[in-house]
Amino acid sequence: MSEQGRGRPQLPEIDVREHGARRGDVEQAMDRRLFMQLLVFTSPPGQDPDSYVDAFRQAFEADTNLHGVVYVDVNDPRGLALLSWSEDPSYFVDAIRPLFRRERLGELVLRPDYTMMGRSYGSGHEQNLEHWILERPIANVTREGWDWAIWYPLRRSGAFEKLSDEAKGAILMEHALIGRAYGAKDLAHDVRLACHGIDAHDNEFVIGLIGETLHPLSHVVQSMRKTKQTSEYIVQMGPFFVGKRVLLSKG
Repeated sequence: MSEQGRGRPQLPEIDVREHGARRGDVEQAMDRRLFMQLLVFTSPPGQDPDSYVDAFRQAFEADTNLHGVVYVDVNDPRGLALLSWSEDPSYFVDAIRPLFRRERLGELVLRPDYTMMGRSYGSGHEQNLEHWILERPIANVTREGWDWAIWYPLRRSGAFEKLSDEAKGAILMEHALIGRAYGAKDLAHDVRLACHGIDAHDNEFVIGLIGETLHPLSHVVQSMRKTKQTSEYIVQMGPFFVGKRVLLSKG
C-alpha cells in the first residue's frame, strides 16, 4: 500500500445498539428500544371534551392491539392528549394515524407544538438493560394511581458535548441523584427518551415525570434548576404538557 493510501482517514466504527452496565464478564447490549409519542389536541368549540375520551375508549375496545393512555389537559379546558408506544415506529403510521380518520376523533385539532416523540436508550450504567429500555417506561406511565404527568422536551448546548466524558459524567450524576431521591420516596418517576433528529424543534430529549399527585412533579423540576446541567448547559426546555390520566388501553 502506498504512503498516500495509508494516510487516508478511516471510517468511524458505528454501533447503534443500546448498552448497559457489564454483568461480570458479560456485556449488556441490545438492538431493541421503545418509541413513545405524545399527541396533544384541543376539542372543537361547542363540543363536549369528554365525548372524545369516550371515542378513544371505543377505539381501544375495538382493537386490543392499541396501547396507550389518554390524558386530559390541565391547562386547556377542551384539551386532551394520547400517549402511545411501540418498539416498531411503523406502529404510529399504521395504527395511530388511522385513529384520526374515525368519525369523532377526526374532529380533534392537533396542537403540533406539543407533539413529542422519542426512543428509550441505555446510558451504559443500567443494571438490567432490557427492563430499563422496554419495560420501565410502560410500567411508569401505566402504574395504577399514578395519574399525573408532566411531559416536556429539552435541548443541551453544544458546549456540553465538548466536555470530557469524566466531566459529563459528574454533571449527569448530580442530576440523576436528585431524580433517584424523588423516586425512592415514590414522589415522582421519570421516562427519559432521546429524540435526536425526530423532533421538529431540534430538541434532544423528551422527559416524562409521572406521579400520584402534581406538586412533587413540579417540585422536581424546581429542584433540577439548581444543577449544573440545567443552569449552565440546557438552552431550551418545554413547552410543558401537564395532564391527568383518564383512560388506559387494555393492550
